[in-house]
Amino acid sequence: MTPLLLFGIGDFFSSLMTPLHAAISFVLGYAYRFWSLVIGPDTGLTWVMAIVTLTVLVRVILIPLFVRQINSSRNMQAIQPKMKALQEKYGADRERLGQETQKLFKEEGVSPYASCLPLLLQMPIFFALYQVLAAAANGVPRGYYLVKHPELVTDSLSQVTIFGARLAGHFWKGGDTWKIWLWGPTQWVAAVLILVMSSLFFITQKQLMSKNMPAASLTGPMAQQQKMMLYLFPAMYLFMGVAIQIGVLMYWVTSNLWTLGQQWILIRNNPTPGTPAYIDWEERMVKKGRDPKQIAADRRAKHSRKPAEAKTTTSASGVQRQTVDDSAVQRQVVNRAQPKKQSRAQRKSPRR
Repeated sequence: MTPLLLFGIGDFFSSLMTPLHAAISFVLGYAYRFWSLVIGPDTGLTWVMAIVTLTVLVRVILIPLFVRQINSSRNMQAIQPKMKALQEKYGADRERLGQETQKLFKEEGVSPYASCLPLLLQMPIFFALYQVLAAAANGVPRGYYLVKHPELVTDSLSQVTIFGARLAGHFWKGGDTWKIWLWGPTQWVAAVLILVMSSLFFITQKQLMSKNMPAASLTGPMAQQQKMMLYLFPAMYLFMGVAIQIGVLMYWVTSNLWTLGQQWILIRNNPTPGTPAYIDWEERMVKKGRDPKQIAADRRAKHSRKPAEAKTTTSASGVQRQTVDDSAVQRQVVNRAQPKKQSRAQRKSPRR
């Protein structure tokens, strides 16, 4: 019964991955055709640029989620004092503390899981690319476009190298791989990419914690979890990287580099108040002759503007005035009293 159940789960997972295989093969195939005209066909660099193109396309699509992730992180930082007060009040009652914390999240409109969305949404793409390259290593095309053009796999993708390393190969080959003097080009390139991938992730998280988090957010349980993740995820990258193909490592290096650059731009231009990055931003605005307080106020008004509420008042003369109170402007709409309707005969009759 168990083998049948596992077989059914495997078929279900495969059916879910099939559209992703098709999409990835389509993007890789057309990106390869384009870069072949620029760099030349059947080279490792051409396929690397095709993978970079795929990565950039995925990250551009995920930009709205990245912005939501940053906003959620800021909101989580802003409510840290309230969370600390709840911990002091209900610290002995873990169940009540959990209930009040969830209530606070709901009231403030924040989610502690929003920061994981971009990473979680990339995981299926990661697995699909892994499977496409794993099949290519054995000369088997996977994905609709590559199946229609098998020569791209059998004659190119499965054979090309970058710095002497097979793009479809990976670090772990079994046996004596751990012995450095037995490493080949594939092991050296994979090792460098794994270290770069882990370092980029570490620098990105360190940048966020040191530049864009207030001092109050660096203490407490949430801060301890973030510090743990700062070292845990790079360690996981080092552990998993040995079984990942060179091409997939290229994807993750490009993705982490994109995240680092995107985060740097956001922190530099729109930092969280009360952080070192915000102080640097204020100094730059003052040097440019701009008022940082006014800029911050305009941003708050833009993101927190509520729908206008209308109030109707009647003056002593019977004239109704409708006042619309907005956060930025007040306007008055005057409704003048209209004369009563008259019949045609009444309008023609002479006035007395």
